Amino acid sequence: MGDIAAITNVIEPEAKALGLDLVRIVLFGQGDERTLQIMAERPETRQLKIDDCAALSHRISDRIDELEAEGIELIEGAYRLEVSSPGIDRPLTRLSDYADWAGHEAKIQLIEPVAGENGPRKSLHGTLDGVDLGTIAFTDRKSGLLRFTLDNVESAKLLLTDKLIAATRPLDTAGAEEQDIETEYLTSEQDQ
Repeated sequence: MGDIAAITNVIEPEAKALGLDLVRIVLFGQGDERTLQIMAERPETRQLKIDDCAALSHRISDRIDELEAEGIELIEGAYRLEVSSPGIDRPLTRLSDYADWAGHEAKIQLIEPVAGENGPRKSLHGTLDGVDLGTIAFTDRKSGLLRFTLDNVESAKLLLTDKLIAATRPLDTAGAEEQDIETEYLTSEQDQ
């Protein structure tokens, strides 16, 4: 299907060359309906402009084409490349995410349960408290303060709240109108 570690090794230098940090790389779907989803951001703003998405997409496509010309196929068969910002309700994939977004609400699914006031829990909903010596501190609504390591996290994402919206206001809204028009056009094309 595609080795995410090998894909990351190819994509990360392309993102770094543009001054971007990778947030997540996921390959999902089946057959010819697969999508390689890449989320990236500017480390200083935690945002990604449309021009950044386009530039990264072109760099990745060119690099994968070069490798295929050399006989190296990272992903077998057809797939769609999707490059985007992590968005407001972003996934939490790196230890630094848990520190950077301390004080915000999140939903976390653990691989192994952790002990809490109301017994062991794997599904958490509460507030990120930060990171201490490589351990994530999290106040779950039902079980109080819990601690766990990043390697025990199956999935995690921020929850959309007024506080999060205020913390992630776009620095630059240039191009927002064009994006809305393009989205409306694509939606109307699909409806016909």
